[in-house]
Amino acid sequence: MQGGQMIVEENAKLSSVLTPSKPSYIQSLTKIVGTLGPNSRSVEVIEACLKAGMSVARFDFSWLDGDYHQETLENLRMAMKNTKKLCAIMLDTTGPELQVCNKTGNPIDFKADSHVTVTSDLSKDLCAEVLPVDYAELAKMVRKGDTVYLGQHLFTGHETSSVWLEVLETKGQDVVCLVKNSATLAGSMFTVYVSNVPINLPTLTEHDKQIISKWGSRNNVDFISLSYTCHAEDVKELREFLKKQNLSETQIYAKVETVEGLKHFDEILQEADGIIFGRGNLGIDLPPEKVFLFQKYAVNKCNIVGKPVVITRVVDSMTGNLRPTRAEATDVANAVLDGADGIMLGAETLRGLYPVESINIVGKICAEAENVYNHSLHFKRIIGHVEEPMSYAESVASSAVRSAVKVKAAIIVVFTSSGRAARLIAKYRPPVPVVAIVTPRLCTNSLKWTFSGAAQARQLLGVRGVYPIFGSPDAATSGSSSEEPGLRLAIEHGRLVGLLKSNDRIVVFQKIGDSAVVKIIEVPGQLLV
Repeated sequence: MQGGQMIVEENAKLSSVLTPSKPSYIQSLTKIVGTLGPNSRSVEVIEACLKAGMSVARFDFSWLDGDYHQETLENLRMAMKNTKKLCAIMLDTTGPELQVCNKTGNPIDFKADSHVTVTSDLSKDLCAEVLPVDYAELAKMVRKGDTVYLGQHLFTGHETSSVWLEVLETKGQDVVCLVKNSATLAGSMFTVYVSNVPINLPTLTEHDKQIISKWGSRNNVDFISLSYTCHAEDVKELREFLKKQNLSETQIYAKVETVEGLKHFDEILQEADGIIFGRGNLGIDLPPEKVFLFQKYAVNKCNIVGKPVVITRVVDSMTGNLRPTRAEATDVANAVLDGADGIMLGAETLRGLYPVESINIVGKICAEAENVYNHSLHFKRIIGHVEEPMSYAESVASSAVRSAVKVKAAIIVVFTSSGRAARLIAKYRPPVPVVAIVTPRLCTNSLKWTFSGAAQARQLLGVRGVYPIFGSPDAATSGSSSEEPGLRLAIEHGRLVGLLKSNDRIVVFQKIGDSAVVKIIEVPGQLLV
């Protein structure tokens, strides 16, 4: 397994364990996706989340409505303005999720070894003996011995708000189950998941289409997380729908969280802009001892093609605790060493008691793992998978990363309009930040002229190590002087936030006409090469 070779640097010293972590403007090169919700939607808390390192804000439409999320988004915009920090917007679809509505909101107690009937008869009242589910075909889909999971949120395996049920028999539209563990479920809505049983519902539901056409279009979202992606056709369908909603620039992150998605992973990766490795449901579909194998496979595949990959469900215990478990901390570090671009926090920030602390500690763990990440091995591995003859852009991008390592550059500056050049640089996992100067492009829809670039800049916030800055239309003009507008902007920003100091070296990746060049400068700008 290629991903398993991504070990730490050989010269990593044990003394570094006792060395305090150094504070930095950039918490980590690995990006953090935070889910905003009841405990993380005020302006003050969002400001703290941004300062702690959140670069993408996720809005989960499995819970609450568009008005609620709109209010949260307006608070995010205010927080960005106050902190002067950019944050991308991710809309997470509901997908074919089965739900049980708890109209009374009263807690339901389930006892191990008792029986419960799951039924599609929605006229029946919810209780510990009866679970009405909004799916008429459930009894036809399951068999004796199948496992059904019921939870207030996703199933973590350690909390007492998830119930495991074993199917005993089916009677008409009813499924009789044995309760495997005692638990208390509270809240207005419970999620039902049947392990390894394909649900005959569309991946992109009518509810999802409504949310995208209204909330997504209104807010010009940067990413859509397509929940329960099972086939490449699911991504194609969403992309066609986005074009009709004037959201053709919105990127699609396929959320692979079922065995069906695992089986078609390579085809999904080819169509999607990025991958979210959904370990919540996938951890139910797969035996526990197999989850890490697919994680390493998926991350390795994403690394090879240069597409972002985000890992979920890492510090579940921080929903109610101030510190992660030792296993969780190690899990985060291993995700970074595997090659993940980002870490997604769900319940930890959505409803957890410590949303800011969760982002902060995950960022610190990522930074420590990055300090011992074997960049040389990763670089050689990626080069080994590039088809020959290597494209001109790929050749220059890889050379920029190699140069940055050799001259011990403080940052890499790349000029881009589409974001592709920055993603190519990031593919080779440079050990230093990549400052992307995103230059606007003049576009027209036959009715008016506009500048593009804002969406492309925000979307780079999902790529490991890339930090976008809006440039002016003439930011990428040719010339060898460091006084050119875009480069001067990068140097000034780097000095301001503490990434650069006098005599630091910078590797610059820049297009001049039809050519791409790499040059090395020294702050404040003496040309060396």
